[in-house]
Amino acid sequence: MQKVLQNLLALQSVDTRLRDVNARLAKFPKKIAEIDGRVAAAKAELGVSKEAKLATIKDRKKYELDVEQWKEKARKYRDQGSQVKTNEAYRALQHEVQTAEDEIAKAEDRLLEQMVASETYDGRIKASEISLKEVEQLARVERSKVEAERAVAEKELAELKIGRERAVAEIPENLLDHYDRIVKKHDGVALAEVRDEKCGSCGMRVRPHVIQEMGGVGASDELFHCETCTRILYYIEPSATAAASASSSRDS
Repeated sequence: MQKVLQNLLALQSVDTRLRDVNARLAKFPKKIAEIDGRVAAAKAELGVSKEAKLATIKDRKKYELDVEQWKEKARKYRDQGSQVKTNEAYRALQHEVQTAEDEIAKAEDRLLEQMVASETYDGRIKASEISLKEVEQLARVERSKVEAERAVAEKELAELKIGRERAVAEIPENLLDHYDRIVKKHDGVALAEVRDEKCGSCGMRVRPHVIQEMGGVGASDELFHCETCTRILYYIEPSATAAASASSSRDS
């Protein structure tokens, strides 16, 4: 295989790994956001329970005041009963007393409801606090794992960037521009292997004389492209592949 093709393949290998690493890195912010979202949701749930508890406390104070106010009115009407001169006035006062007592009963019922609700919210608050602690503890573990994975990916990215600079240094500028244009056109894959006389990427048949010129001792220095997808073609002779496999078997 031509040296230039070997260099381009080395570059493509690095670029493929770079895309994989960048894809992994792109997922980390979402993972962190999901973890933070679960913590925020648990905090929000606790906050809702606390706000509801505060609301019941305010309502309870209001109904306690209502009870006292209506009791005061009932006492006032009873005290006035000894001062009235007519039966009609007495009956009117008795009606006001009864109304006040009815309102006292209503306010006491509402007060009891708020006391029960307050106890319910106390239970919810305790449960939410326990849940929040569990969620926060799990989030710390998950966040630590994600951050460790991100650190590994960032280190790998830095190493690959250095490796790409080395690979690029072996390729002429005009050929590198050509490679980059094909990469942009074909989702990062600029070179395709010829397998079974076909382009390994799009499956288009490669003419026999092209394969012949690409391989063997008298291989042409020309770069060949797939007539359909325009990727740069490379060909690994079966004998070379078999020899490599045999050598690998002997080594193992």
